[in-house]
Amino acid sequence: MDTKDLSKVQKDRNVKLEKLRSEGFDYPNDFEKKYDISYLVEKFGNFSKSELEKKNQMASNAGRVVLKREMGKVVFITIEDFSGRIQAYFSKNNLEERLEEVKDLDLGDIIGIEGILFRTKTDELTIEVKDFKLLTKSLNPMPEKHAGLTDIETIYRQRYVDLMSNKDSREVFVKRNKIVQSIRKNLEEAGFLEVETPMMHPIPGGANAKPFKTHHNALDKELFLRIAPELYLKRLLVGGFEKVFEINRNFRNEGLSTIHNPEFTMLEFYEAYGSLDRTTRFVQKLVQDSISAVNDSLSIIYEDKELNLESDFEVKSLKDLVQEKLNMALDTEKQIYDAAKKTGLKVKSDWGWGKILLELFEEHVEKNLWSPTFVKDYPYEVSPLSRRKNENKDYTDRIELFIAGREFANFFCELNDPIDQEERFDMQLKQKDLGDQEAMAFDDDYINALKYGMPPATGVGLGIDRLVMLATNKSSIRDVVLFPTLK
Repeated sequence: MDTKDLSKVQKDRNVKLEKLRSEGFDYPNDFEKKYDISYLVEKFGNFSKSELEKKNQMASNAGRVVLKREMGKVVFITIEDFSGRIQAYFSKNNLEERLEEVKDLDLGDIIGIEGILFRTKTDELTIEVKDFKLLTKSLNPMPEKHAGLTDIETIYRQRYVDLMSNKDSREVFVKRNKIVQSIRKNLEEAGFLEVETPMMHPIPGGANAKPFKTHHNALDKELFLRIAPELYLKRLLVGGFEKVFEINRNFRNEGLSTIHNPEFTMLEFYEAYGSLDRTTRFVQKLVQDSISAVNDSLSIIYEDKELNLESDFEVKSLKDLVQEKLNMALDTEKQIYDAAKKTGLKVKSDWGWGKILLELFEEHVEKNLWSPTFVKDYPYEVSPLSRRKNENKDYTDRIELFIAGREFANFFCELNDPIDQEERFDMQLKQKDLGDQEAMAFDDDYINALKYGMPPATGVGLGIDRLVMLATNKSSIRDVVLFPTLK
């Protein structure tokens, strides 16, 4: 091993490893860990000193060395596993000459120990070690125990170091799991079937986004990583499934930011014969139950500001919100174009009034929607998969949920008219020809599926990563994704 670029600590540890190898150390895997540390702490943590002496409770644990104190003929070591920490007591009386091996242990080493539970003079629950085994030698030093890992680049690029040294980071991902469990439980109890759909698509569809391209060598065919599972899930509605969901990974070839990662997790679910009102209430329940799964209250602090999710979320139309913010009537195309000109919005030549209205909303309204708000009635021009409203064909039965100035969910009554859908795809193709790289491709097979008949349905896309950010008070998506994409 070339050690010229290693620190003194690393060199010392490499020397120790070479010595251990010469004595037969081979990274053993024959130690049986019988208990998580949390089990011992929870079950015996309230036992008194005399009760533990009578119990004579054996403990067989394994974990990482995170603290070490040498006191002559005894050594105190704190070991940590995923569930918690416990102190271990090593003495010359029990281990004789092997105590020198204990003194050679480094912070970060992983050991297995066997012994008896007891309480020290300071009343700390401790394992009196009768035998131990070095399982893994740590060659890189752990972060300084008091400051911890503070370098943001290292936290994201070497998440394993962050997790081993920062309990709070580990807890975020435990909470993420609880949120996903809450979502899955709600859907299954409501009769939804969890399914899996392809992640490689011959045609990118289901959302307006630029896809990642890949190539299938055996087929000599270009494929695209999915930007959304929507069109496949709706094919299942055609096939006869009436309630389906997928917690899926999506890939969009977009920029990086605190709220965007090119690879992200989305919940999508579809309900045949679903109503928009019932779906709205169900989305609210999914969000509220997710927050409750990891918080004591639905009144939380997010980014140093109070956010209350206890009451029913507000429902407002997109046009009304823009009119209120700009204090301008937006009932005609001319009024919408005039509003764009007056506010200095840069309008592209291929934008219709619907796209301009959406841009005005995103520019002037979206970031100010702090309290949970369902925004309804999106223009059909920017909703290529949504059913038009009965009372006004220029708008669609589409709703988006905004919380803390960010979009969390997008849902609508699905367009199941194959002729209308074909015309919408044609419109998207024209936009693509004009240079819109995020416009949808024309999916002939999806049109063919609709011609067999898809029942009226509602469909929902809900961003899991942003929901976890909200529930755990994190401002960056990188804090809730184990291994985020970085520059």
